[in-house]
Amino acid sequence: MISITAILKSKPEHLVEIKNMLTHLVTETRKEAACIRYDLHTSDNVFILWEEWKDQPGLDLHNTQSYLQEFIKKTEHLVSSPIQVYKTVQTL
Repeated sequence: MISITAILKSKPEHLVEIKNMLTHLVTETRKEAACIRYDLHTSDNVFILWEEWKDQPGLDLHNTQSYLQEFIKKTEHLVSSPIQVYKTVQTL
C-alpha cells in the first residue's frame, strides 16, 4: 500500500473555490479502482488530502487523470504556496 499526504494552502479569497474544486477531485478519485482512501481534512485555509493506494501502477494512473491535471493547473494561482506532496511509508 502507498500513502500520500498532500497539503494545499489557499489564499483566503479563494477558500470556497478551492474547497469546491477539492470536493469534485475527491468524488472522482474515489471512483478509481486502486484508490483505498482519499480523504479531505481542513483547518482554516489549509487543506490536507490523505490518500492510500493499492499499488504504484494505480497511483501512476491517478496522476494522469484529467480531473487531477486540471485541478493542479487551475489551483496554481489560488494557493499561497506550492502544493506539498509527501509519499510516505507507515513505520508503526
